[in-house]
Amino acid sequence: MAEALNAGSAALPCDPAVVSPQPPASESAPRPAPDLADSAAIRESLQQPERFAVLYDRYAVALHRYAGRRVGDDVADDLVAATFLAAFRARRRYDPERESARPWLFGILTKEIARRHRTEKARFRALERAWSERPADGVADRVAADVTAQAVRGALAAALARLSPDERSVLLLIAWGDLRYDEVALALDIPVGTVRSRLSRARRKVREALGGTNPVAIDEERPWTT
Repeated sequence: MAEALNAGSAALPCDPAVVSPQPPASESAPRPAPDLADSAAIRESLQQPERFAVLYDRYAVALHRYAGRRVGDDVADDLVAATFLAAFRARRRYDPERESARPWLFGILTKEIARRHRTEKARFRALERAWSERPADGVADRVAADVTAQAVRGALAAALARLSPDERSVLLLIAWGDLRYDEVALALDIPVGTVRSRLSRARRKVREALGGTNPVAIDEERPWTT
């Protein structure tokens, strides 16, 4: 079901140079080691800005895929660029005890998406209309299944649009961002208990919108599956 809302991850126009200005050729530093820990890359980037490119190489595709599902690929391009620019500017405030920067980056992206909340809601409503109105195709023995699947996708899109921004962010960071509860807590700067309560409310609302059935099978620690 997750792939039904996924518009795919197009090639990213955001160049690492946007977030890590390159020095003149005569002063160019070696490309950072691909196994450099996130926290170390951020720390080193304070003196060598090009080190920050490690984070772009490591997380840009995942961030774009997630943003694309929520707001569409065209808007996702801008959001990912804005996320890395904001992260680069805020890197001095990064907690060096956090080895992985993934929750931090998803948290910044979530704030960028929140600024486009009207775009996100409009996307889900458009998907609801498209899936509700699209005629089923295929051979006769597949028509009933196609109609059912389209109806469920339309209802799911409508349910996501009706969630509060806080509930939707928690639900989708777990479902589409593949973050654990503790990582969502770090990303949104909220207690783990709040993550669980928001997720519980979101899942209940989605189930109710789908007639008491949740076809995307969100369990306690796993994302949506098809």
